Amino acid sequence: MSNRFGLILAALACAFVLAGPEPAAAAMEPYTSAPGQPETAHHRTDDALFGMEIAPSYGNVSSKWLAVEAKIEQEQAVLAGCRAAEDCPAPARELLRIVAEGAGRTGLARVGLINRAVNLAIAPMSDEAQWGVDDRWSPPFETLQTHRGDCEDYAIVKYAALLEAGLSRDDMKIVILRNFVRNEDHAVLAARVDGEWLILDDRNLTLVPDTEMLGAHPVFALDHDGAHRLVSPKRAG
Repeated sequence: MSNRFGLILAALACAFVLAGPEPAAAAMEPYTSAPGQPETAHHRTDDALFGMEIAPSYGNVSSKWLAVEAKIEQEQAVLAGCRAAEDCPAPARELLRIVAEGAGRTGLARVGLINRAVNLAIAPMSDEAQWGVDDRWSPPFETLQTHRGDCEDYAIVKYAALLEAGLSRDDMKIVILRNFVRNEDHAVLAARVDGEWLILDDRNLTLVPDTEMLGAHPVFALDHDGAHRLVSPKRAG
């Protein structure tokens, strides 16, 4: 299978990110404020992703992300052992190989090379085809063991690889968005480079600024602080 054909198939596999009995991302998880906090308790920074405010989110998306994030931390310890020349399992070696693609580079070049390496390392496959379930979020080692996955699996591996490459946790967010053109939910990684948020998508190798993303509405942002619902400033007001 050519790399180009593989990337085309990725677009088809990602239609299953949150498909099945669950509703679309925009309606899947109603906004719930933290206990004791009013529903208007939102906050943002000057460089807010998509220029949107965030609100805490609880439920299906949050629980899945917390489980994956815990596995990423466990796998970081394995990677540290690999760097110390200890026994290194194959998926860990594969992740380090991907990280090495950006060795000696910084900024946009490092992010672009690692994004490309992840896109080419994973063959697109829906959760239904691979696991027999509607939606499964795999930790990085599991995806790199099978070399198969759908869009949130690509995004999770990119998060782990860029973290290992030295990118700050504050500069990365996995974003779940609603794609209006394809009428599906989709997952990407947003990485902040030189103060600008860039979208890393498994469907292409182009790094698009968040302000130039068309045809989709961001719904959730997942980072080291947990899961957040993205809310437009007008709605928050």
